[in-house]
Amino acid sequence: MKNIRKLLVIMLASLLLFSGCGNADQEDSQESETEMGGQIETVTTDTFSMEYYKFGHGEEALVILPGLSVQSVMGFASAVEEAYQLLADEYTVYLVDRRKDLPDTYSVHEMAEDTAEALKAIGLEKVNLFGASQGGMMAMDIAICHPELVSNLILGSTAPCLDEEHYKTIEEWISLAKAGDREGLYLAFGEAVYPKEVFEQSRDPLIAAAETVTDEDLERFAILAEGMDGFDVTDKLGSIACPVLVLGSNDDQVVGGEASEKIAELLKDGDCTLYMYDGYGHAAYDTAPDYKERILDFLREKTSDK
Repeated sequence: MKNIRKLLVIMLASLLLFSGCGNADQEDSQESETEMGGQIETVTTDTFSMEYYKFGHGEEALVILPGLSVQSVMGFASAVEEAYQLLADEYTVYLVDRRKDLPDTYSVHEMAEDTAEALKAIGLEKVNLFGASQGGMMAMDIAICHPELVSNLILGSTAPCLDEEHYKTIEEWISLAKAGDREGLYLAFGEAVYPKEVFEQSRDPLIAAAETVTDEDLERFAILAEGMDGFDVTDKLGSIACPVLVLGSNDDQVVGGEASEKIAELLKDGDCTLYMYDGYGHAAYDTAPDYKERILDFLREKTSDK
């Protein structure tokens, strides 16, 4: 792997919500600038508040919905900005967290509905939507239930449903979180999400990062992870009308490479492009060197087709 040290920084961010190694508690009314120059902002609706990180200066909006994580992505938002600088000239990028105060139970569909409401409250009307892992599940749900919000859809390492075998991995993480085993959770998460080479070189950073995890983080993680149980948009996926790019990995140990292939099969009558990686694991969105280029090429092509 190239630039393994830099990758580990992004990896830790990913484990703390696709790309964050610490809590970022900002006041609702405040904006916070990060090293890279982007801003953490808060959108408030009648029922919840949600943080998002905004960077880039393009005319079109690109919304990133990160996957399941141990801590908030806002703590490492600048790492995401650095990783996605390739898109910052042509797009204004919104990295969107989950809502601040979670209910006791919180399904993926409810996450998607809250996110759609937040995007509308921000003032976004038509976005390019990229979701990874659990974020990809949310992105599919939004494209199905709120097609007016989505112009192009990118799905990374995600699934239209979770079978019993793959949900066992999620259940293991939930058990570790509920037992308060921070180190065990980080190591189990890292081993499942990343290729062996990356994981083996990251044990010490993962163990160190685990020491920053609070009881509140673990409780929040368990609620979000449990929200994936029963998720299934298989019968509805064919209704998605916008162009879709599906990026999967044949060695995905979390949802399985066949999950990406199933999405493409269900969308075969529409405008869907599938690309499968080998050797980059579930977190191909971090580990594959050409991942961002593929997203940019797809968006440029679909924009030129309009």
